[in-house]
Amino acid sequence: MNHHAPSPPEPAEHRRFRAHRSTLEQVADADEAGLVSEVLTDPDQTMAQSAVTRHLDRRATDLHHGPAYEPWAASMAEVVIGHPFLARRLQEWTLFRAVTLRQSWSADALLGSSDWLQLKAATAANTDVVELLTEYGRTKRIRRLSRTNGRRQSSH
Repeated sequence: MNHHAPSPPEPAEHRRFRAHRSTLEQVADADEAGLVSEVLTDPDQTMAQSAVTRHLDRRATDLHHGPAYEPWAASMAEVVIGHPFLARRLQEWTLFRAVTLRQSWSADALLGSSDWLQLKAATAANTDVVELLTEYGRTKRIRRLSRTNGRRQSSH
């Protein structure tokens, strides 16, 4: 006789995480700020902020090249104001947008940014950014990626 213990039930926060991600993926633009606010009231703040981070990354990836980004980022900034990690992530998306669209940006802001943004910016087709990160990127990985990307850009 083969007795298998039943698998433990899935933790409630895992189910809520999936539910939050699913509703965030389907939300209409007009309802987005309200839904993000609602998700951020979840008692498991780590899980809620993780779901919102994924949402911000997905939306910013879709929007950062176009004019719809600015009003979207402004509305999201109001919603995440009490959540330092999310507010910073949104600021870094705005900096990444400036870098990729060759708008004005600050070397200090880029050098003070997270590894996440520096790695992302190291692959941007912006020679000034690549040169800055090749020299001053926070980690060896960022400096190496910038150097490789810089060589790739100069060979085109």
